[in-house]
Amino acid sequence: MIRRLFYLALGAYAGAWATRRLQALKPDHLARRAADRAVGLAAGARQFADEARRLSAGRESELRARYGLDDFEVIHHHDVKDGR
Repeated sequence: MIRRLFYLALGAYAGAWATRRLQALKPDHLARRAADRAVGLAAGARQFADEARRLSAGRESELRARYGLDDFEVIHHHDVKDGR
């Protein structure tokens, strides 16, 4: 009797587990998970770009101070050909 109850409970658990796994494979659920991951990936890329910009700006200001380029004026030569 106990053995039958054990196997009945095991079967119920396996059925519930299989049902949940199959529902996770529905197209709307897959699309929602993919969209959530894409949003998370975009947020991570945005955070990485912000951090890289911040660090490069700090390093640029250090180099400008070291080499005395704080008052350096950038000269653009628009009339120079690019070799084509």
